[in-house]
Amino acid sequence: MSGGRVAREQPDAVEVTIDSIAAGGDGVGRAGGVVVFAPRTAPGDVVRARLSMEGRLARARVERIVTPSTLRVEPPCPHYVEDRCGGCQIQHLSLDAQRGAKRRIVDDALRRLARRDANVDAVQSAGEPWRYRRKLTLALRRRGGRWIAGLHAFDAPGLVFALRDCPITDERVVAVWREVLAASEHLPNDAAELRGAVRLLDEGAAFALEGGARWPGARRFFDAVTRVVALWWTPERGRRLLLLDRRADDVPGASFVQVNPAVSERLRDDLVRAVLSHGPTSAIDGYAGAGDTALRLAAAGVRVTAIEVDDEAVRFARGRLPDGSVALGGTVEARLGDALPADVVIVNPPRGGLHSRVPELLEHAASAPDGPRALFYVSCNPATLARDLARLPSWSLERVTPYDMFPQTAHVETVCELRPARGS
Repeated sequence: MSGGRVAREQPDAVEVTIDSIAAGGDGVGRAGGVVVFAPRTAPGDVVRARLSMEGRLARARVERIVTPSTLRVEPPCPHYVEDRCGGCQIQHLSLDAQRGAKRRIVDDALRRLARRDANVDAVQSAGEPWRYRRKLTLALRRRGGRWIAGLHAFDAPGLVFALRDCPITDERVVAVWREVLAASEHLPNDAAELRGAVRLLDEGAAFALEGGARWPGARRFFDAVTRVVALWWTPERGRRLLLLDRRADDVPGASFVQVNPAVSERLRDDLVRAVLSHGPTSAIDGYAGAGDTALRLAAAGVRVTAIEVDDEAVRFARGRLPDGSVALGGTVEARLGDALPADVVIVNPPRGGLHSRVPELLEHAASAPDGPRALFYVSCNPATLARDLARLPSWSLERVTPYDMFPQTAHVETVCELRPARGS
């Protein structure tokens, strides 16, 4: 919950019973008819808290838990409690409770925002709920004459604490970050704040730095951080640059490496199987990335048109796709009209969802004689998913399957299968 108004804390503490989990991970309850958002709480908790009114809603500062919920577990990460780390939101819930909450978040968004009644599947998963992340982005701050790398406190966004470990992140990523800090004397010295991201690649890791106007020590940094095979930099006034690269193979940029490969592969397997169940001869893969899904469909004999805005990913996809399938550079809103018709359309937009032009094109296609048999929408944001589905009244929602891509956090990935209403 967030708002633009200045919140005023009420003088008296009140008891609040938590009923559910909101999309951002806060617990939700009521006090005196007011909806209350309480971070780090669980359904069934009774808490004593001071409320800060933000419009018609309230945010709780929990003073103590009067009655703990049976859904609670002890968070294994010390930063979650000691430093109030904002990287995870629901580490204090059991895994079953986390997945139940995510299913309800998706269902609530579809019913409340999209006005769609959907029988949402149970949340699907794969692999382990810990050490799954192959990417870790941290804030870099100067403190006491040296750099620290860490995350923000959930209740004080300006506060960065020094991260010792991150139990949801692959230990190899954490090891690279330790190398980065050991070589931090070679980071840009004209900035007090930077932002860095480590991603595991098939061999080694990529490091991407944001900030600073000049980086004279980039070569010395690269030589010192031996696990890093590709070094990217986005200066404070400029575009992202690949500064140094010792990769042997032609592979896409680190942006297209899956954060949770086990769940990503499970989702892709399910998606490809569902697409092929419609017997398509042609398909459009919108927001295709490096073409992993497009390649799987093409290998099954489908003629695929992949659309992707990132030039490097387009180049890589073109080198992988067989004859008969193509990768188009540009935005989906600019390219979809030319790519249609197709038997199946897949869209997998970023968190902001679809450009308004895309639902317009899909609405027109739904009523066309040669229109798609099915539309698959892969979403990482239930709110924008619901908004976009509300813009697609000519499409019938057939199936909704959430995936637990990021255990311990409130984030949920969702795959929706839709068919044109004319054929339902």
